[in-house]
Amino acid sequence: MKIFRFFFYLSLIAILAVSCKNNNKEPGIETINAPDTEEVKKLSSATNMEEKIQQWQKETANSGIQLENIRLVDSFYSQQEYQPVWSNRELREDLYRSIENAPNHGLRFKDYHGDYLEMALSNLATLDQEEKVLLELVLTDAFFTYGRHLNSGKLNPKKLYTIWDIDSNKTDLFQLFEKAISENSISTTLEDLAPKHIVYKGLQKSLKDYRALIEMEENSTQAQNGESIKPGDTSSRMALIALRLQELNFIDSIPPNSTHEYNKNLQEAIRKFQEHHGIETDAVIGRGTISELNKTHKERYEQILVNMERWRWHPQDLGDHYIIVNIPNYRLHLVKGKDTISSNRVMVGTEARKTPVFSDKIEHIVYNPTWTIPPTIKKNDVIPAAKRNISYLTSRNMSVFDGSGRKLNPSEINWNSREVMNYTYRQEAGPANPLGKVKIIYPNRYSIYLHDTPSKKLFEKNSRAQSSGCVRVEGVLDLAEYLLNDQEKYTSEKIQEILDSGRTTTIKITKDLKVYHLYWTAWREGDETRFAEDIYKQDKEIMQLLMN
Repeated sequence: MKIFRFFFYLSLIAILAVSCKNNNKEPGIETINAPDTEEVKKLSSATNMEEKIQQWQKETANSGIQLENIRLVDSFYSQQEYQPVWSNRELREDLYRSIENAPNHGLRFKDYHGDYLEMALSNLATLDQEEKVLLELVLTDAFFTYGRHLNSGKLNPKKLYTIWDIDSNKTDLFQLFEKAISENSISTTLEDLAPKHIVYKGLQKSLKDYRALIEMEENSTQAQNGESIKPGDTSSRMALIALRLQELNFIDSIPPNSTHEYNKNLQEAIRKFQEHHGIETDAVIGRGTISELNKTHKERYEQILVNMERWRWHPQDLGDHYIIVNIPNYRLHLVKGKDTISSNRVMVGTEARKTPVFSDKIEHIVYNPTWTIPPTIKKNDVIPAAKRNISYLTSRNMSVFDGSGRKLNPSEINWNSREVMNYTYRQEAGPANPLGKVKIIYPNRYSIYLHDTPSKKLFEKNSRAQSSGCVRVEGVLDLAEYLLNDQEKYTSEKIQEILDSGRTTTIKITKDLKVYHLYWTAWREGDETRFAEDIYKQDKEIMQLLMN
């Protein structure tokens, strides 16, 4: 092949024969010696690098081997004066073992030239000189690709979603590779690139569990869809539902002569199943419950794969003290050190007005907040309602301000003019304010924050994707008080005094805390894997892309 012949002559490499007495899988690429340094510099400097890179891309594609990091590989060998780095058998074996371990991270062996390396490293004695040079390049390319995928994921979430604003992990793979080679620490270096978070480690255990379950799974029972079945109902569909619950270990056995009756035993099993899978625990067997019941172990395995990929998109270090909002699970967790201090139910954005994935530092708390209407709600809700009925604004204690901050009389506004979109709409503090008694601010481009709500009963529902994007938090007054407990003057009595006054009061936070809005539909609690409904319908697309 021209490119590898070119690479071969460019570096004037002489490949020395090394005995290879068997075809076992034991890497043993022959020692390659570098030529005179001045000659290498002269030839490489006379080469058009851009043309060479394009030629490499073409030739490797024709060989069936597509190098993913041609520029990085070329830069590395240029810096190394085209000396090989994989002459050491231990290094080759170490890399190969690491790539074999890729499935334990939810990644695919073949994505890192695994099939080719298995063949080439098992048949070193039969490789010609060009093939040995190709093997050298492929080993290096495999390190860079696998390292990048472990560290920041196979996919780029910012290309998938417009509402994603978490910086990806950035690691100098070039420097790490040099260090790993010099210290003979390929597998350790690669493993250190993977997420260390307890949730990711738990998903690795779940992946192993479900891989075993897949091997045992044959034809799983598929429950039939139909009208919702309520406690006490009788339905011929209950026979298959009960059988599926038994297969999933939510009931030990099916009582005789009760296969059509939705009895208390089955109701309890359904409630447990619903709670386990993030469905409203009302014991009503609707389409959502049937859909989750019918998911196979393979589908659950894929759900775990998807969530492991998501964790590679997250920062390696979330800090020592932070808040996580898991959007699909409708939960907020306050974490300090390795302990979860508190957990609160939350409401998040609807599918039409999704809560974005992002992180920012908490800056201040506002008691008795006013609500400045965000652009989407202003455009889609407030202005159309005001056009239909001018009393809409006054009945909701809303004020309108022009660009100079002057308060306007709603009855004097031309609601058919374009200018209404430029006004600021604000709901004053009070019992009807949707932000309730407090909001916690971490400035961000989405205008998203944590806040109270007067509609406390909504937290009793399991399906809580009902907001316009911001996060309503049950018990948020306690959370706010916690954020202020390092400031002596803000005692419980002082905070209550502020609330009772009704005055809008802003207090700066002195604690160093970030809020992370994350999206995971699978995680581990103790020895059990938990799942949540994919409320924004993202899992399937990610899985398809991971398989490409």
